[in-house]
Amino acid sequence: MRLRGETKQRRAIAGAVLGIVVVVLIIIAAVADYYAASSSLSGSTVTSTVTVTSTITGLGSTSSSSTTSSSSSSSSAPTLPLSLPPIPNPISESDSSLLFPLFQLWAANFSKMYTNVQANTVAGGSGAGQSGVESGTINIGASDPFLSNAQVQAYPNILNIAVAVSAQQVNYNLPGISQSTHLNFIGNVLAGIYNGTITYWDDAAIKAINSGVSSQLPHQLIVPLHRSDSSGDTNLFTTYLSDTSPDWAKNIGAGNTVAWPSVPTAQAENGNAGMLQGDMQTQYSIAYIGVSYLAKANAAGLGNGALLNLAGNYVLLTTANVQAVVNAQYLNTPPSERYSLIYVPGDSSYPIVNYEYALVQKTQSSPALATDIKALLEYATLPQYGNSPYFLNQVGFVALPAPIAVLSWNQIAEITG
Repeated sequence: MRLRGETKQRRAIAGAVLGIVVVVLIIIAAVADYYAASSSLSGSTVTSTVTVTSTITGLGSTSSSSTTSSSSSSSSAPTLPLSLPPIPNPISESDSSLLFPLFQLWAANFSKMYTNVQANTVAGGSGAGQSGVESGTINIGASDPFLSNAQVQAYPNILNIAVAVSAQQVNYNLPGISQSTHLNFIGNVLAGIYNGTITYWDDAAIKAINSGVSSQLPHQLIVPLHRSDSSGDTNLFTTYLSDTSPDWAKNIGAGNTVAWPSVPTAQAENGNAGMLQGDMQTQYSIAYIGVSYLAKANAAGLGNGALLNLAGNYVLLTTANVQAVVNAQYLNTPPSERYSLIYVPGDSSYPIVNYEYALVQKTQSSPALATDIKALLEYATLPQYGNSPYFLNQVGFVALPAPIAVLSWNQIAEITG
């Protein structure tokens, strides 16, 4: 009897030990599966050096760079979650028409990765994006300019998160001038065109800075196109005019909307798409248009101007000239990321370059919404996802430098619910 009791006791102990071993093996397998999935989602943990050659559509400049990529290369880089909590409504986003084509790509691909979370994006203009976040009617307001000091004081809970780098070109519809000939423009001349003191294409001021084609400039009235909506592109353009033309700075100034001088031939257009369409359809017109529409402008045969930069050089909107601005200025960017890249030093710096911003309230209505918004913005700013050449090359944008991406991730981490 005693032997049987000991045997039963041994069997019970052995069974318990076997059960513990099985549980441990299951836990180990689960952990292994988790990290395998994490590796699949966020990229390989093996550090590798790759050479990336990219051509930004419409800019006509090819650049190669050697980049070391690793999912563990920076302790500040976020890791996207394996899944996201469901929310009752899609994430709402209203943005500048300059950023709209890129945010559309981001939203569509983000929703493929997280099928239970949708993001609705509309091109309402930077002004609409700003006011929507200020009033709490939208979750993300995408804007070309950052909030002004007055807006920051009025809405201290709003973050200005840099998500990419863009630029703006000056296009014109000028029959008789080859598209391969890029007219030169300076701030005073552009200001004169938009305030009505320069009215003809063969004006002496335009001829003086385009001596090579001065005889080809027609005696035709200039049709200046400007935005009718509250526009970040208008802010960028009028900032350049204010920085280069004391008269414009004194009498008109810069902003999402300005009191445009009364010019008989002037036309107001809605959004970048409207500016592009108006420039295409109106001979002898001139327009300021975001870089995400440059490929379409080139395909339509519109001219693309060279702008005078702070160093005194006429420079075209190319990848290299935009990157020159970023390389020279990103170390000056503060943690708030509210920093202008317009008309900055550099021999080859293109003069109208800017960070594109996602404006977001720090405090969201629920933890689930905060988690999903954070994941969307991290997706947009990670170099292996939204800030990769696959996305940026389609719209002519330039990636955030690594230190600026870290500033963006730090701000995204402040979002709570």
